[in-house]
Amino acid sequence: TITSEPVTPTINIIAAGTSIKGDIKANGDIRVDGQVIGNLIVQGRIVIGGSGQVEGEIHCQNGDFSGEAKGKIYVGELLSIRSTAQITGDIQTQKISIEPGAVFTGNCSMQSEQPELQ
Repeated sequence: TITSEPVTPTINIIAAGTSIKGDIKANGDIRVDGQVIGNLIVQGRIVIGGSGQVEGEIHCQNGDFSGEAKGKIYVGELLSIRSTAQITGDIQTQKISIEPGAVFTGNCSMQSEQPELQ
């Protein structure tokens, strides 16, 4: 369980051409334009850019996905899936927005309670 540390206003960027294997935990926001193989556990917002690829579980407060994600996704508030996104895996969120053209393969469960961050 993550302690209730305050969300920091920092933005971490994983640039295009960068590949990371392992879990990432952050109290602020993160933007992925490169590749992450591992779990992302973020207190704030996760942005997966058009060139971004994430393979593993994703836990965040808000998500904005334009790239590729494979694995279970847990979002506390809003998940926005852009037209260029390719999502494979189950989603648990409070609110979801899917643009036409996006590819989503999996199940989506929506509830009013925030999923617990692990």
